[in-house]
Amino acid sequence: MPKKKSETLQVTLSDLRQRIDSVDKQIQDLIAERAGYARQVGVAKGPLKQAIDYYRPEREAQVLRAVADRNAGPLSNEELLRVFREIMSACLAQQNPLKIAYLGPEGTFSQAAVQKHFGHSVIAIPMASIEEVFGEVENGNADFGVVPVENSTEGAVHHTFDMFLTTPLKICGEIELRVHQNLLSRAADMSQIERVYSHAQSLAQCRSWLRRNLPKAEKIAVSSNAEAARRARNAEDAAAIAGLAAAQVYGLKVLAPNIEDRPDNTTRFMVLGRELFPPSGHDKTSLLLAIKDQPGALYQLLTPLAKHGVSMTRIESRPARGAKWEYVFFIDVEGHVESGPLQAALADLGPVAAQLKVLGAYPAAIV
Repeated sequence: MPKKKSETLQVTLSDLRQRIDSVDKQIQDLIAERAGYARQVGVAKGPLKQAIDYYRPEREAQVLRAVADRNAGPLSNEELLRVFREIMSACLAQQNPLKIAYLGPEGTFSQAAVQKHFGHSVIAIPMASIEEVFGEVENGNADFGVVPVENSTEGAVHHTFDMFLTTPLKICGEIELRVHQNLLSRAADMSQIERVYSHAQSLAQCRSWLRRNLPKAEKIAVSSNAEAARRARNAEDAAAIAGLAAAQVYGLKVLAPNIEDRPDNTTRFMVLGRELFPPSGHDKTSLLLAIKDQPGALYQLLTPLAKHGVSMTRIESRPARGAKWEYVFFIDVEGHVESGPLQAALADLGPVAAQLKVLGAYPAAIV
């Protein structure tokens, strides 16, 4: 007697679930094997005691790019990279978890950037200001720091750039984080909202949406989006613009999701460390250059880069801390500072620049 269609489907589902269980076991066994190899790497490096002694960002970047290159679906690169980051994070934490300082409090986009780059198996240390993040890494209380440097909608975070004028720290990584802004509140609906708290950058990223939807509400800039959420939870006529993590931490509901004016709204973060790392094969270098006060000075700074085929990806000017009307330039270029073309360009830049400082050389962000 032939089986009914429902019975055939049930058998198929049961078989598929058994196969999934078998694959899960293989995955678990392989993760355990990988963790064992990672521990052996730590032993092979000798009697090192700190997590930073084991961490190699160039190696992680190579592994993650290989994951993306091998990916044939059905999962997206973003999903697979997130899985492998967490595996590497957990394997490294066997030795000793990394300590990462970031612009807090808990629930900020900076914390999300830490988790994207380092995974969840780290000790994340929230700091009250960008200056304190730099100080925590300089003093050795944190292995690395994460600070915002620019947003695709609103441009540079000037305080971060100004800190690079005096810090001995090096940039050893970059993170690109897709930023979704949300209107969070205890209120039942937007008609009750009289005040909107957020960081000045986030208010600017949602300027048009606020003008259309909450034209009469007072807009109040605060130190962070998490601080905005903390304030909003204390009043039913207030709202915050922040990420979903802040909604969870501070017990707020989402009145309106994804209110950023541009759908590609992205913030770039820099990873701060105390040393430069070797090339990964797909790198950037950040430079600080000051020009001499003479005609065509900026042209003379840029000419060596073009002469040696070094591609510039970004330039930002900031007032110098010497005399007024003097400026320094922050320049990002493709390639690692150890590469031949960039070494040649820097040699030509030396005589024409009033100041030349390599801020860092690091793997380009893996989106």
